[in-house]
Amino acid sequence: MMRILSFVLAWLCSLPALATEPPAAPVERDPQAAPAQSWIGVEPTPYGPMLIQQASPPPYRDYQMNRILTPEEKKRWRQTMMPMMANMAQMDPREAMNYFAVKYKAKPGVSFDEVVESMMLRANQVNLKFVGSNLMWKDFQTVLGDNNAPRVEVFSFCDIAIGRELLKIIPEMVVFLPCRIAVMEDADKNIWVMMLDWDVTALQLIDNQKGIPAELRKDAIEIREKMENVMRAGANGEL
Repeated sequence: MMRILSFVLAWLCSLPALATEPPAAPVERDPQAAPAQSWIGVEPTPYGPMLIQQASPPPYRDYQMNRILTPEEKKRWRQTMMPMMANMAQMDPREAMNYFAVKYKAKPGVSFDEVVESMMLRANQVNLKFVGSNLMWKDFQTVLGDNNAPRVEVFSFCDIAIGRELLKIIPEMVVFLPCRIAVMEDADKNIWVMMLDWDVTALQLIDNQKGIPAELRKDAIEIREKMENVMRAGANGEL
């Protein structure tokens, strides 16, 4: 199964040390030397292809934004890190998106409101702060005049302390925050609880993890566990 955030975090953990070690001096290249070998048949950038870091990033500072990637670099990243994309493109898009979600079906007899209430109670118990909601189905009705669409609501949660530490090291992580859980009725009025399948257990398999402190890696894994805990409580109607 392809897990986008797992790939992103795994790469981030393979970067050189940030606050704990001084950055290595840039490698001086002899202008007369032969061009560096490209890993996938293209000329390397100053930062190197995705899996082969060829130069150190700028010296670390809290909340320091990284450089803007070119469309060509992003294309090469997708080709390198996600070779399954070519095969995914041949799948029914409904099945392809299914790989990006983790979901639980609510037990029979558990109402939509009971799912939401159970989620809120469990989030409070595991110290996840509820920070907002998007009642999409209400907009379907009021803006689009669609009174037949099923009920769907998206709820946002955050661990403030961990979020701050992540953004100090990787400001771009803000695009994944806050964590979101959706509750949705399907065509048969079954209720589902879903979120992006951001399995971060792959972090434990990375040899060079100096870029993110061990405690922060542990906290990221715990957040995933807390989110699933909240989802299961909602699906089971554990008021």
